[in-house]
Amino acid sequence: MNVVIVEDDELMADLVETVVAGLHPALKVFKAFNVREALELWRTRAPGFFIIDWLLPDGSGLEILREIRADDKDMPVVMLTGRADRDSILKAAHYGISGYISKPFNVEVLHTRLASMLEAVLPEDPGFQTLAEMLSGKLESGVQVPTRMDVAGVLGLIERADDLSGAQLAERWQKEAALCARLLEIANRSSFRRTGTPVVNVRDAISVMGVPMALSQALALALDTGSVFRSEALARRAKYFQAEAELVGSEAQKIAMVLGKKALEFQIAGLLSRMGELAVLNVMQQFVQQGGELTETDIESGLRDWAQQYGNTLKVQWRLPLSIRQMTGAVHYLAREDVRQNLLVMRAAGLIASGQTDNPECSRLLRQIGLDDWLDSRKDTTDRGSV
Repeated sequence: MNVVIVEDDELMADLVETVVAGLHPALKVFKAFNVREALELWRTRAPGFFIIDWLLPDGSGLEILREIRADDKDMPVVMLTGRADRDSILKAAHYGISGYISKPFNVEVLHTRLASMLEAVLPEDPGFQTLAEMLSGKLESGVQVPTRMDVAGVLGLIERADDLSGAQLAERWQKEAALCARLLEIANRSSFRRTGTPVVNVRDAISVMGVPMALSQALALALDTGSVFRSEALARRAKYFQAEAELVGSEAQKIAMVLGKKALEFQIAGLLSRMGELAVLNVMQQFVQQGGELTETDIESGLRDWAQQYGNTLKVQWRLPLSIRQMTGAVHYLAREDVRQNLLVMRAAGLIASGQTDNPECSRLLRQIGLDDWLDSRKDTTDRGSV
């Protein structure tokens, strides 16, 4: 079923999208930022659920509601608005609103209310999609990645929000690649950017947006019901790719520190280097949830055919700074003639993390960044420590 979110505040729209997309694998989420775009989606996407902001740049959400009700008296339409006065509520009710959620809202409350409303209208049998159909469809309607975050843990942080600093949260979340990417995306939007310089680390991202907003984003991701792998085969691969990404980040951080660079940017680029694979596995999990069966061949071919597309889509969807996009891509491939040092570091880190320290390319890269004997000296240090 298609769900349309109409909200001119991109940050709010993405937060609601994260909540909705995690509610059920059969949902495809589309966003509109004004009345015109919303009506176009109403005509072309045949949605079964609308979430509409009251005030929009080119009119009112009530205009959309009137158009919908002219053709469909029953489809759920939820209004998101800062208007909580009696007259506004009665006016919305007059036009046939199905639900009314006041801003600012609690993410957990939003999740609970939307889950209840969607459960009532989702068809018992939403129709079986092949894996290829599902992978293609998710690329069109918004890619999600799995997260290992614990809802109770995030709620505990929210209770202590007044006592938490951005540095503390950044330290706690430094290995949560999906959340790191989301926070960087938000901090680099024009509405949040203050200096014109891209934000490239999580600590600065939280400083830009504030601890409360960072916690809201964390909770929305943690509530994603599709992020828990119930298939042992998918869980095993997810664990592998997550560990590999963390290792790439760690190796890149070590090299960056030796070179006197800000290491956090390199760690984040490494963490994001396997997001395409993890996003594909997340869709496969949703395929299993709808009753599909996966063979080892299905999983391997799906990763081979779709991971790069999903990774590229996420880089655009998350609005990552160009420097981070390039560094993440360099982990997998770097043209020989490209001698930008940050990219050389990331490619070398990718090879080291995958156990290819004897690869001639790895030696060449380290030589180019001035660390010819770095691996040997590190090995010597390790050997002495083990004696």
